[in-house]
Amino acid sequence: MGTVNERIDELLHLIEVEPDALREAEFAQAASILETMVGKTVTSAEIEDTRIVITTADGNKYFFYGFLGLD
Repeated sequence: MGTVNERIDELLHLIEVEPDALREAEFAQAASILETMVGKTVTSAEIEDTRIVITTADGNKYFFYGFLGLD
């Protein structure tokens, strides 16, 4: 086990996020979720502060993150 500063540097590296990589990952996940929704009836869609929530007639809720911003 390293020093406290080495451990802090290691943890900081883990939380650094490449914005383009995060956008690509969110897009891929959204596409995957949307594929599972084919043929289902959407009963509601809500835009929350950090996500979009889609509810289908069978009661399932689908959450989409990463598409909201200040603009």
